[in-house]
Amino acid sequence: MARLTRLSCLLVLSLAASPAPSQSHVSSGESRAAKVFDSARQNPLSLHAFLINMPKGGDLHLHLSGAVYAETLILEAVADDACVHPATLSLIKSTNLPEGAGTHPACLQGDVSAAAALKDQKLYDELIDSLSMRSFVPTTGDSGHDHFFATFARFAAIDKRHAGEWLDEVARRAATQNEQYLEVMETPTFTAAGRLGFEAGWPTSSPGSDAPRDLTREELAALRDKLLAAGLRTHVAEDIHQLDDALAQRHQIERCDQPDAAAACSVKIRFLAQVLRAFPPQQVFAQTLLYFELAEADPNVVGINFVQPEDAFLSMTEYHRQMLMLDYLHSVYPHVHISLHAGELAPGLVPPTGLSFHIREAVELGHAERIGHGVDVMYEREPKALLEEMADRHIMTEINLTSNDIILGVTTNHHSLPAYRAAHVPVALSTDDEGVSRIDLTHEYTRAVLDFHLTYLDLKQMARTSMEHAFLPGPSLWLHPDKFTEPVSPCAHGTLGAESPTPDCLAFLNSSEKAAEQWELEHRYKVFESLTR
Repeated sequence: MARLTRLSCLLVLSLAASPAPSQSHVSSGESRAAKVFDSARQNPLSLHAFLINMPKGGDLHLHLSGAVYAETLILEAVADDACVHPATLSLIKSTNLPEGAGTHPACLQGDVSAAAALKDQKLYDELIDSLSMRSFVPTTGDSGHDHFFATFARFAAIDKRHAGEWLDEVARRAATQNEQYLEVMETPTFTAAGRLGFEAGWPTSSPGSDAPRDLTREELAALRDKLLAAGLRTHVAEDIHQLDDALAQRHQIERCDQPDAAAACSVKIRFLAQVLRAFPPQQVFAQTLLYFELAEADPNVVGINFVQPEDAFLSMTEYHRQMLMLDYLHSVYPHVHISLHAGELAPGLVPPTGLSFHIREAVELGHAERIGHGVDVMYEREPKALLEEMADRHIMTEINLTSNDIILGVTTNHHSLPAYRAAHVPVALSTDDEGVSRIDLTHEYTRAVLDFHLTYLDLKQMARTSMEHAFLPGPSLWLHPDKFTEPVSPCAHGTLGAESPTPDCLAFLNSSEKAAEQWELEHRYKVFESLTR
């Protein structure tokens, strides 16, 4: 704690080579930075140049595979000796074929080696467009929603052994934007757990029917016992090993234990285990149980989330049942944090009734501490009461502006961000799938300012909110939730964000990982604002 981070040091070098400011200048740093921001916001390029260096805290809504840019995926496909299926512009695993079976020994007839894209600019460009939203124009039968979600299947063949490289990519991108913390959504291996779920079965609504029924808490408890007795818990170690390997690979790539360590080493990464919701209940329950067990066993896994298109058939028809699962499992694992994709819907995508209850059930049944997207909140039953409940309970909403635009077609006047802010619901900006969307967090900050006329202090509030609602262990630095005016008593004396906290404050920061990261954010603001001209 008693040092400048590498990123702060880089910021010092990049922003100014002028003498250190006096104490009076430091104390007026926020006001000065706000004035520079107000000038920069008159031009989008100047605004971006200002915001890229602004401390942003954390990105709490980031899917690992979707955060990787297509250029990286193509190079990894080449490294894996993978193939391209030209008809679908998908990356596919190579096969062991006899010589002469195709244009490349590892590729089926009609397919080509991924390496061919490095010598064929047309193919290379087509692959990038296929694996991302670059150049996409909606057509009949191929909406932004459809193209976005289809990209994941097109690069699913890329081996998970590259996960450490993916973590390095997102960490390096975060470091260049003065981010310090990422909660990365990832799906560790759950094949064995899913198989156990299907073997355990799920009761149907009536004899001869395939329709599942809701289970009582007692029945869910019995099913949990059955799955654990069948060995589900034994697969937790495999997932821990998988995530540890990815972190170790990232650590090695960035040389984090060497004198020439990359600035990206300063970016802390934790995982949210993401459950695939668009599957039958026996699989979803088994995977969710596995990840609750994983989050209890691995400190690098700070919570769980439910993912996949919320408008998918099983996502919609199973939604209430899935919230009942979470209601029960939360009672067994009360310390496992929960963030849920909810309300990632818009009128026309689903029937009106489908817009009316997802966020409320995520909050009241699913025990969500954070809501991902929350776009359709004003279409929920009694939206004002729901917003008041979220504000009273300090349930944060993760705002993904570009994602909401390209997937749902929801932009400025129809976006729920102003409603959340007016109701004092805590909000923070995030990227969702920055690789597929071809963006970064600075882009989202810039867009928020231009679309919603946010001020410097609004953005600073959002950055602080991201760290206030990070699922890191320990109490907050702030005395009152979501009020960033008064630190807790051990840190109430001395300068907020000082390089050397007082002894009492240092002891407190050493006892709370969350508070330590919040102090680091304040330190970064202190540096940033002192150098902003």
